[in-house]
Amino acid sequence: MSALLEHIIQGCKKQEHDAQKQLYDMYKGKLFPVCLRYIKSEYDAEDVFIDAFYKILTKIEMYKGDGSFEGWMRRIMVNESLMFIRKRTNLHLTVEIPETDIADEDWLKDEDDWSYDDIMKILNELPEGYRTVFNLYVFEDYKHREIAEMLGISINTSKSQLILAKKRILDIIKKKENFSKHKPS
Repeated sequence: MSALLEHIIQGCKKQEHDAQKQLYDMYKGKLFPVCLRYIKSEYDAEDVFIDAFYKILTKIEMYKGDGSFEGWMRRIMVNESLMFIRKRTNLHLTVEIPETDIADEDWLKDEDDWSYDDIMKILNELPEGYRTVFNLYVFEDYKHREIAEMLGISINTSKSQLILAKKRILDIIKKKENFSKHKPS
């Protein structure tokens, strides 16, 4: 951890406004997109981000220096996003399917050709349950057991939501590719 970040954290623990502003400015660009991946509405994502950042500032004493500070803040952002989703959505109403033919290593080819905006547009087309499980599994690197516990769903539901999310993403990509091939020049 850099000396500057340690200084900012110490200032935040003393509730110094300048240190809190520095922390906000330093991490808004990294943490707000976390909320946006889970929550479609930018306005709702902003509200969740503000609530989560407030929690970071009021609970900063709980950070004991073990592990990454950014990772600690990121977990708070994810948890606040999940709490928002739980309040608004019933993630329990999902269809469980057995694992199918989409292999993890080759389910999406040419992923390097996609911009952040392209990925966000695709994620925003996914139903809430698919998007939530996909984010937790792919971006946050949680295992299905952990996702099931976090969301109050079965492990098989977590797996099926990931499979269905991947299938839906492939369908969206194919439609976009077909549209761009047939689009008049």
